[in-house]
Amino acid sequence: MRNKHMITVLFLILLLAGCGLEKQAPIKVGILHSLSGEMASSERPVVDALLLAIEKINAKGGLLGRKLVPVMADGASSNEHFSREARRLIVEEQVAVIFGCWTSASRRAVKSVVEQYQNLLFYPLPHEGLEQSPNIVYTGAVANQQVVPSLHWALQNIGQQVYLLGTDERYPRSVNLIIKDLLANRDIKPLAERYLPPGSTNLKAVMAEITQLKPNLIINTLRGASNGAFFEALQGNRSAKVLSYSIGEPEVQAIGWQFMQGHYAAFHYFQSIQRQQNRDFVAAFKQKFGQQRLLNAPMEAAYVGVYLWAQAVANAVTTTASRVKTVLAYQSFNAPSGVVSIDGATQHLWQKLRIGRVLANGQFDIVWQSAAVIRPEPYPKYYDTQQWQARMKNLGDRHE
Repeated sequence: MRNKHMITVLFLILLLAGCGLEKQAPIKVGILHSLSGEMASSERPVVDALLLAIEKINAKGGLLGRKLVPVMADGASSNEHFSREARRLIVEEQVAVIFGCWTSASRRAVKSVVEQYQNLLFYPLPHEGLEQSPNIVYTGAVANQQVVPSLHWALQNIGQQVYLLGTDERYPRSVNLIIKDLLANRDIKPLAERYLPPGSTNLKAVMAEITQLKPNLIINTLRGASNGAFFEALQGNRSAKVLSYSIGEPEVQAIGWQFMQGHYAAFHYFQSIQRQQNRDFVAAFKQKFGQQRLLNAPMEAAYVGVYLWAQAVANAVTTTASRVKTVLAYQSFNAPSGVVSIDGATQHLWQKLRIGRVLANGQFDIVWQSAAVIRPEPYPKYYDTQQWQARMKNLGDRHE
């Protein structure tokens, strides 16, 4: 009996010691973005925003009494790399969560991994929707929060001679599928729908067609180096205005405001938002990374994602993903862009939309914003989920 009592005491001592060690051990969080390759210039600024959020949380004592430690992984602008590095982060590094991805294809490559291991991915990019996962929190806007209202505004305020131009991959083709549905409802047919290979800067045929067709509204879903080549080539054409879903402040800085002045973009966030939370965010970022640095919507969405996850962990009193997921639906945050909330049914955010016009200083003048936050609808309601999945399948495997 005495031995049994001693064993019980010893077990309790070891248990308490283990709890003490767990309390002191840092919490590993995975950061999975392209640090090399074509997408590195776009994704590195997002990494900086993530590191700022982690630093600020640590400065206030960390999370559950433990410091957050970022574990970096390079997606290398390759879907295979993203998938492999996500698995490494979860299995070998044992991270509590992953913040990452840019393209829809990279997100989908990581989706199967986080679902397999029941981990969590926080994804910061505006995306086409037509997807939801219990293992992903989507902090960027979906089409009904970005594309639908901005297209209606553009048709009323810019013009109805529409030219669709994008990179040949999932996001542009999916978004344009929705745009063509909306245009058809107004008895409008796009003048043309053109796609460039990823990274292509050969705009000769596109510019010849734009000169011939004379659109007054170009919907732009290009990404990467293609954008710079496009806006430089378009400089001599003053009749067409561009509405972009992939151009923010750092991209304007890289391309040159002189090529982009007067054109438009639609996002939930612009650096020029006049809120104290945004002024504090911008000031903290510039103090850490340099006064010349600019912020865009994916950077803000990534930053907000860290705080939403941290709040959920604090509420669940654990970093275990399965338990964190149970409290995600209760999370709201007073973000630089405004108050955002996680929609429990879809794990996307309720958030506003803003339309900005590029100014000579490289910032955006906000010319329109939604009156209230918009409920996310990953699958637009005019088709059911099965119909959307069938339509997406028809786009072909190369757009996965």
